[in-house]
Amino acid sequence: MEENKLVIQNELAIEEIKNSIYTIRGKQVMLDSDVARLYNYQTKRINETVSRNKERFPKNFCF
Repeated sequence: MEENKLVIQNELAIEEIKNSIYTIRGKQVMLDSDVARLYNYQTKRINETVSRNKERFPKNFCF
C-alpha cells in the first residue's frame, strides 16, 4: 500500500515538472520560479547563484 502511494506521488511530481517545461522558439525552457520551486529555493537565490557562478552553468542554461 505504501509503495503504491510513492508511485502515485512520483508520477504526480513528474507530471508537475513536465507541465513546467515550455517550448519557445524550438527550445525547451523552464522559468526561474519553477526551478526555484522544484529545488525549494527562493527565486531570488537561484538567480543570485547563477549570476555569481556563471562558469559552473552551461551557456545555454539561461538567457
